[in-house]
Amino acid sequence: MNTVILHADRGTHTINRNIYGHFAEHLGRGIYEGLWVGEDSAIPNAGGIRSDVVAALKKLRPAVLRWPGGCFADEYHWRDGIGPRQKRRAMLNTHWGGVVENNHFGTHEFFELCALLGAQPYICGNVGSGTVREMQDWVEYCTFSGKSPLVDLRRLHGREEPWKLPYFGVGNENMGCGGTMRPEYYADEFRRYQTYVRNLSGNQVFKIACGPNGANYEWTEVLMMRAMEQMDGLTLHYYAMPPWGEKKGSATRFEPEEYFETLRLSLVMDELLTRHSAIMDRYDPAKRVALIVDEWGTWWDAEPGTHPDFLCQQSTMRDAMVAALTLNLFHHHGDRVRMANIAQTVNVLQAMVLTEGPRITLTPTYHVFEMFKCHQDGVFLPLHVSCADYHVGGRKIPSLSASASRRDGRISLSVAHTDPTQSTDVEVVVQGARMGSVEGRILHGTTLQAHNTFDQPAAVRPESFRDAWFDTEKLRLTLPAASIVTLELVE
Repeated sequence: MNTVILHADRGTHTINRNIYGHFAEHLGRGIYEGLWVGEDSAIPNAGGIRSDVVAALKKLRPAVLRWPGGCFADEYHWRDGIGPRQKRRAMLNTHWGGVVENNHFGTHEFFELCALLGAQPYICGNVGSGTVREMQDWVEYCTFSGKSPLVDLRRLHGREEPWKLPYFGVGNENMGCGGTMRPEYYADEFRRYQTYVRNLSGNQVFKIACGPNGANYEWTEVLMMRAMEQMDGLTLHYYAMPPWGEKKGSATRFEPEEYFETLRLSLVMDELLTRHSAIMDRYDPAKRVALIVDEWGTWWDAEPGTHPDFLCQQSTMRDAMVAALTLNLFHHHGDRVRMANIAQTVNVLQAMVLTEGPRITLTPTYHVFEMFKCHQDGVFLPLHVSCADYHVGGRKIPSLSASASRRDGRISLSVAHTDPTQSTDVEVVVQGARMGSVEGRILHGTTLQAHNTFDQPAAVRPESFRDAWFDTEKLRLTLPAASIVTLELVE
């Protein structure tokens, strides 16, 4: 029997809602066609921002939105994206397809999008090709309420009052596309640049330093040693994909062995969070500095017929399972992990929404975020999972992943069953509380490759889960193969 022992009376930390953050880069059709269609578009929009995508994303309660990159951030010059759109300076997007970026979506449009979504803005600044003065001016333009030439410029462009800018990243992947820097060099650059990211007119900026890719523990060590006092957060990027240089494979055509390997790679996140947190703990035992996983997800070959550098991919039940496993891990590490931003929001990588002209479809990953939103700002409840393993070719991973939280008198329990070959029974023992009723929803595809299309947008969607019941003091579940369930337990 698979068993989950849930300690309802031992809450340890709050699951920060910013773990349910998103990321929108100027990449492929992520911004243009995905979020921005322009005011003259026949597609319904609010000042150029497409209304159907906003309505869909709002249902997720998006906590925070990171922009403009990604690698694009370190070649982006913010002054090119303000003022009358027809007069804005175009640029070459060297990282993503060599296409011309017209800069019609810039600072004003980004803050308006965040307002429509109810998301907090997270701007990633340009260290790789930008200047200290440029970064300083951008923060002043956005947040200062007094009298200055930059405030006059903002008002000239239609914004009287300053915006609130709670999160600012000082560069992106500066070991690679953001400047090919050594950690020692970047640590000094971070210290210099962040000095000029000032708190103006009551705005308090949470300063985020560029952290490591994957298992680059040396980068974390150097940054914590040399720049901890100047940072509020340190980033981590990790994608559940084969190593760089190897073929990534199709998003929708894959064998059971590839499914298993993807889940195994996604669970590497646990080791990364544990080891990077341990380094941070040595320098910051009070856990003041947050670990911010502001790029994560799956990465497959681009869909056939699309530009290979636009990174457009479908999302199947395999991707949904990666999302569920990863969010459960973030919950468990929530004492240090206080923001995460899946890559990306629309039409790029592990997207929430796909668009094609006036049509949209919601992905299985979208549905995981919607099912798990009950954990936002809940108190994490420790639990212990004892389960069978899921075996493929002599390798194994746990067949179950789970996390739980309490908020407003309800306990939310999310369980992912990874094994695609058989259903399984689970016994849940809730200690420290007496539960009276249970309601649940399940995400389950007919195959691992199941996904939503524009012609069949509801092929994978949550349904009511009825195979959960109380047997004396215990909750019993029967989970189908490769399924994801969220339960609400009421005292």
